[in-house]
Amino acid sequence: MVEKFNQEVDWLVAGTGVGGLTGAVVAHELGAEVLVVESASVYGGTTAHSGGVAWIPGHHLQSSVGIEDSTEEGYQYLRSLIGDTVKEERLRAYADKADEMLQFMHKHSRVKYTPLPAYMDYYEQHQGSKHGGRSMCPGAFTLRQLGKEATYLRRGPFKGLGMPFSMTVVESSSLMKMNLRSYLIGAKLMLRYWLDIPSRLKGDSDDRISCGEALIARLRKTLMDRDIPLWLDSPVVELIKQDNKVIGAVINKKGQTVSVKARKGVLLATGGFASNLEMREQYHPKPTSTEWTAASPDSNGDGIRLGQSVGAAVNFMSSAWWSPSYTMPDGQTISLIAGKAMPGSIMVNRIGKRFTNEAQPYEDVVKEQYLSEKRGEKAIPCYLIFDANYRSKYVIGHIKPTKLESDDHIPKDYFETGLLTKASSLQQLAEKLDIDAAQLVETVTQFNENAIKGIDPDFGRGETLHDRYYADAKVIPNPSLAPIDKGPFYAFKIEAGDLDTKGGIVCDEWARVCDNDGSVIDGLYGAGNTTAAVMGDTYPGAGATIGSAMTFAYIAAQYAIS
Repeated sequence: MVEKFNQEVDWLVAGTGVGGLTGAVVAHELGAEVLVVESASVYGGTTAHSGGVAWIPGHHLQSSVGIEDSTEEGYQYLRSLIGDTVKEERLRAYADKADEMLQFMHKHSRVKYTPLPAYMDYYEQHQGSKHGGRSMCPGAFTLRQLGKEATYLRRGPFKGLGMPFSMTVVESSSLMKMNLRSYLIGAKLMLRYWLDIPSRLKGDSDDRISCGEALIARLRKTLMDRDIPLWLDSPVVELIKQDNKVIGAVINKKGQTVSVKARKGVLLATGGFASNLEMREQYHPKPTSTEWTAASPDSNGDGIRLGQSVGAAVNFMSSAWWSPSYTMPDGQTISLIAGKAMPGSIMVNRIGKRFTNEAQPYEDVVKEQYLSEKRGEKAIPCYLIFDANYRSKYVIGHIKPTKLESDDHIPKDYFETGLLTKASSLQQLAEKLDIDAAQLVETVTQFNENAIKGIDPDFGRGETLHDRYYADAKVIPNPSLAPIDKGPFYAFKIEAGDLDTKGGIVCDEWARVCDNDGSVIDGLYGAGNTTAAVMGDTYPGAGATIGSAMTFAYIAAQYAIS
């Protein structure tokens, strides 16, 4: 027990992802004295590596894009999808408070979300789903507004890959279509980039940032507007508990031990454990690796272990926000969200068979990759197989199509490391991949026969709105299906990746941390991937991670400070 604290605040926040920074802004606006601490030397967490999209059911802006929604429909969709694996009160809290949070942040911060009317919920067959509008884009932000603090912003995975300029979710989606509008948008972005004379003269990267980077930058600027202190290189090493209540924490502030009393409470929002191999080996299906995750390298489970140290229960520890990923020759890992659904491609395991509907939600693709692996089919890694037609038209990850970037301009180490394999025939491709050639040819032949008809009797690819969103509308009768029949042929190596883990400390509907008996641990709150996901082992729609992190951080601050 600490006899004397070095510092006292009302609200101590651990973590600088979207959950932590939202909780800090809300508490300050309610009149609290706030301190934010971050273990890393940069701020932004896994959020800065993300698209920044937030999934908000029943929000007030949906009518502006012609969509009718309600909190009740949002709840019904969550309940239908998640079932009873998450308590009703917690699901209700999310559905009821998400728009309240959004309105609060729009009014009291620099966060500005706009709805994506064509970005559908992932599971249209479930009651309460919507064909668009719940997923929201954070927009762009001018980096120089942060001044010297821009130096400490964690940069996303696409910095320096392929394009010199940043793109919002809307712009990226448009560019992938490779039509006239795509070229006009690309030209506009390139022109804006080159007309930013100050940045070009300095040799800086694009001053206009987007996606998760922009969301974090908006929140960081909000903290700066309010003089809310943020300590970097300052991990929480111990929670201080008195009379069964968390009253503060011990922080290693750049090597110096500092004890901070938190009069109203401590918010744990330090992310998941995706970068902690020991915890992955303990909880996750096998095989597993920290090299396949697109999460922050500092997602090491600190907040979860801190919660457990004072008796917090945990749940969903074997789950993650799964997404196929690929690893660059330099070790950087990137999620393959789009590209896998474009016509003229399939995923095969290493016995040469398809194992999934490649166009379905990315979480389900990886779950089925693990099932294929469990059956002994050698699916981790697997390969995205495509031909010259596909290569000429579509983006694969960050690799531009040949109409913009020929194979000769692709770095040689992509081929040398096995990330990308090229061959004149499917048989030769199979030999290079150590896959049974006869089986691969049979798989592709059967797929091609059905693709010409626009059907996928094995996996139903292209039958849902989600399947068709990332596909090519110009291809008929099924925008997600086309034969793989023109050489050369290619294989892109894909791992069983994730955006971060989903398991963590158990919280109630007020974001209060609970112990194994379900009792509240007073003074301790949780938000984001540090907590057991309100989504359970599901992924309702794009931005479910960020939307829930922001909402429960808002709920936590409202409960603790009001």
